[in-house]
Amino acid sequence: MYVIGTAGHVDHGKSALVEALSGIHPDRLAEEQLRQMTIDLGFAWFNLPNGKEVGVVDVPGHRDFIENMLAGVGGIDGAILVIAADEGVMPQTREHLAILDLLQVKVGIVALTKIDLIPDPDWLGLVEEEIREVLLGTTFENVPIIRVSAKTHEGIPEIKQTLQILLEQKPPRSDLGKPRLPVDRVFTIAGFGTVVTGTLSDGIFRVGDEVEIFPSGIRSRIRGLQTHKKKEDSALPGSRTAVNLSGVAVEQIARGNLIAHPNDFHPTHLLDVNFRLLKNAQAPIKHNSRVKLFVWSSEVLARVRLLGREELAAGEEGFLQLELEEEITVARGDRFILRRPSPAETIGGGTIVDPFPKNRHKRFSQTILDTLETLTQEDLKERILGIIEMNPAISFRELIQHTNIAESDGVLLVNELIHEQRVIDLDQSPNQTPKITLETYLITENQWQKTQQSALKQIERYHQVYPLRKGIPKEELKSRLKLSLRALNHLIASLVDQNLILDGGKWVAQVPFQQQLNRDQSRSVDELLERFRQTPYSPPSVKECLSSVGEEVYSYLVDEGILLPVSAEVVFRKEDYERMVQVIRARLQNQGEITAAQVRDYFQTSRKYALAFLEYLDAQGITQREGDVRRLKEGIGI
Repeated sequence: MYVIGTAGHVDHGKSALVEALSGIHPDRLAEEQLRQMTIDLGFAWFNLPNGKEVGVVDVPGHRDFIENMLAGVGGIDGAILVIAADEGVMPQTREHLAILDLLQVKVGIVALTKIDLIPDPDWLGLVEEEIREVLLGTTFENVPIIRVSAKTHEGIPEIKQTLQILLEQKPPRSDLGKPRLPVDRVFTIAGFGTVVTGTLSDGIFRVGDEVEIFPSGIRSRIRGLQTHKKKEDSALPGSRTAVNLSGVAVEQIARGNLIAHPNDFHPTHLLDVNFRLLKNAQAPIKHNSRVKLFVWSSEVLARVRLLGREELAAGEEGFLQLELEEEITVARGDRFILRRPSPAETIGGGTIVDPFPKNRHKRFSQTILDTLETLTQEDLKERILGIIEMNPAISFRELIQHTNIAESDGVLLVNELIHEQRVIDLDQSPNQTPKITLETYLITENQWQKTQQSALKQIERYHQVYPLRKGIPKEELKSRLKLSLRALNHLIASLVDQNLILDGGKWVAQVPFQQQLNRDQSRSVDELLERFRQTPYSPPSVKECLSSVGEEVYSYLVDEGILLPVSAEVVFRKEDYERMVQVIRARLQNQGEITAAQVRDYFQTSRKYALAFLEYLDAQGITQREGDVRRLKEGIGI
């Protein structure tokens, strides 16, 4: 199954040629038939001499409908560039050719149409010479030019035979196990409901499959499949496919949406791309320019972030980061076109290098530019390495989405990188055999070393700012390093193994590190503790402690077990608290119960301190309250 598209200037005979090839007139709209001009996408199909079917996407040639044309050429295997013999190369001929070149459509034919209007063979020769000059330097430079008449059918068999030869040389569509259908038409059929059409790629759809509509996230199920009006149980990559969706209203889907299996793809609003500005662009492209982005059947406004330079001149190539005004769903390697919104002009196009950059890049970072260059390489292993380098601690699931490769190929290449010690599996200890799953987290060896050094610096800086704290809380370190919990745990285990840090459970600290009071702090602590010694059972409140020594020193005294807060307001010295516990223990063992008033009187304190102390014992599960008295909790000794 192949899909080809038509291209060319308005009224050069594209639709007539399609009808001559297939017997189907592709103009489906009443307005199109009335005006005898294609406005929106048309569709047809025919058989090659070997019996294989070819779907045809017929696109409008008028400049007012160029954006409708772009919706139809994203998924084609080849194209027929239609040029009328009586007019030759025209403005939309050049623009359509530029688009085919930017999309790297390499399989094609030039159909020199309406030859029945030109009896002079010398004139046809001159037109062909002009065409050859225009094709120079494009992907169509060496394609065959076939003279054809839709009226007499001269050249029609030759076109079919030539297409068969060219398409047979083309590698089959890849099956990555992640089918996706960019929607180019949505309509309703009575008795069946909502139907969408598009060119299927990257996998197989089957009747009964659950699917997701991107970017909305609406779930549905495939009720039926058709290819060229024939019912199918499954649809193959590269086929023009109509999908009958259950439980979805036609208003919930639009051209540019993507139909795929749930969770196989994710919408994005930021793209890293490699871009080429056309040689005949009217002006350079500058940073912060507003453009229209066309990918597959999607169309969205975007803002250009030019990387590494202030502007890109006509004919130049460079990296852009595109900030999209609406989310779209695409994959790495998808080709795109950019147009200026006003005045409307196709200015260039290229390839999506990374569909999920984590952040807006620093525009003049050489590291970013070098990594993006790596992502354009043919070597798939190096591309994978580059993506992991740009996205530290990335899951294997995310990696597959970034690279748009088959899961099995990804497992093979990641295992090779781990074996070569260029990538680390954050889920496995160093001596374990790696077992890659979708949830495996990966980081490059280079990033791992940088992350360890960064972690040690963050811990050291924390000790400098908070010298009386035992260490930096793990959650804070995780936030500062922008790591997943899994990556943080692996990092801490590695640094502990190297005896560089101490794991305190909820915090980590340098090895060695010792909390130490300075002279002024020591003096204020001595003064505070003297007050505790003078009135051990009616000591200074928490608020008074904070006022005397400050929050950091107070927290230090609590962490070191010198002070023990028993409520938000009451704090005892640890030794005084333990002495009080001994007294209460003896009393309860002898008399079995005690009241708050008795505790108050025995320690010559106030009710506030007595209640706070007893409620703390209750909370610790040491005593239990029964009315106005406390008893030892059953089975508990003090």
